[in-house]
Amino acid sequence: MEEVGVHMTAIIEARAGSALRAPVMTLSAALPIAALALALALPASAQQAGPQRGHHPHGAERGSPALPYAGLEGRRIKALSEDDIGALLEGRGMGLALAAEMNGYPGPVHVLEHADALRLSPAQQATAEALRDGMAREARLLGARIVGMEADLDRLFATGSAEIASLAALTASIGALSGRLREVHLATHIAMREALRPEQRAAYARLRGYAAGR
Repeated sequence: MEEVGVHMTAIIEARAGSALRAPVMTLSAALPIAALALALALPASAQQAGPQRGHHPHGAERGSPALPYAGLEGRRIKALSEDDIGALLEGRGMGLALAAEMNGYPGPVHVLEHADALRLSPAQQATAEALRDGMAREARLLGARIVGMEADLDRLFATGSAEIASLAALTASIGALSGRLREVHLATHIAMREALRPEQRAAYARLRGYAAGR
């Protein structure tokens, strides 16, 4: 038994010695390999993008690019925000006359804001006021009709009664009113330009921060 025990001890010591003599990977050598393994395990998008503040990987947040209409179900008219409705009912510009404004056709509202700097004559002042008031009056009337028809359109779908025949007539009417509303704003800018001298138009462009006057 003692011989067996001595023999087993020798075997264990021999195996232990061979294990100690085997090459051991150092920490400095192991780190690059671990980093490579981690990089291969990560998705490519995670490697490129890195951590982002407020990032939601599944795009589930309200109003995210993945869910652009989330929250709009609470609108009273789905196609119009409250700001849109207010602007239409109040006859505001809504950028409808940008084609005129940015090409040397001033609007009466801003002309009156700069009346002193533009040195408007009494006649020009009266013209600008009349154009502003007339534009606002007609724009409010048209805006109210557009809001009403958009509400009718929304109601058709909300009640499940939308049909192609009724839809075509309603959308055509909304389109015509929207076109007329834009025409009112643009025509007012044309009339305002005709009432100003060239140097006043150039001064207006400078006052508004535009690159060049016309």
